[in-house]
Amino acid sequence: MTRISLELVPRSRSKLRAELALVAEQFPGVDTVNIPDLTRFSTRSWEGCAFAPAGLRAIPHVRAIDLNPKEPLPMVGAFLAHGIEEVLIVSGDAPSDMNRRVYNVDAEQAIRRFRRELPHVKVYAGLDPYRQSFAAERDYLERKLEAGASGFFTQPFFDMRLVEAYADIVPDGAEVWWGATTVTEEGSLNYWQTRNRAVFPRAFELTMDWDRRFAAQLLAFARAQGQHAYFMPVKTDVGAYLQGIV
Repeated sequence: MTRISLELVPRSRSKLRAELALVAEQFPGVDTVNIPDLTRFSTRSWEGCAFAPAGLRAIPHVRAIDLNPKEPLPMVGAFLAHGIEEVLIVSGDAPSDMNRRVYNVDAEQAIRRFRRELPHVKVYAGLDPYRQSFAAERDYLERKLEAGASGFFTQPFFDMRLVEAYADIVPDGAEVWWGATTVTEEGSLNYWQTRNRAVFPRAFELTMDWDRRFAAQLLAFARAQGQHAYFMPVKTDVGAYLQGIV
């Protein structure tokens, strides 16, 4: 059965609580939220997941480079206390503040550690269609599955042809959460093109209407594949983005 997740950034606890309440009240088709772990905010992803109301499953992001290999996983208590049963492991970008300690831990190592120390937790890894070749990304996906991942959250896509191409290289049996986001400003477009090297089709439009049409197409594709979808509204009203789609 296809699940739908909404990615919510924990900019503040009050705003996160309000967005979670909105999702629970107005979008019964959304059964999951996934929360990134962003070092510029004080609320860690697993802390934000604790605010999810009954009926919404919550998936925290955990950055591999934050995990001290010589100390216990810092989020174990929160996972157990709040019934968190899924996690997304990402590699993590080096912090701009070099006073923040990071470690030489990659995603595969972090996946193995979670499978060893929290064996009841389902682990997802990242799929990035923009960072390397098809063959290299396929091989990386296979290594993450061998490490213990059950499936993948993709970077947001903007072209259904690229979605279909990556669907062909995902190893059999892996769950996939296909992602879409909102890009309605030139600054956001430049960010995706320069920072993430994202691929936009010629028909792309810098409008909410285009974002909504693509979100609907992506969800239809995920359902046809028996997979999942997640949506990441950026500087956008959640209701305006998802109304009529989920």
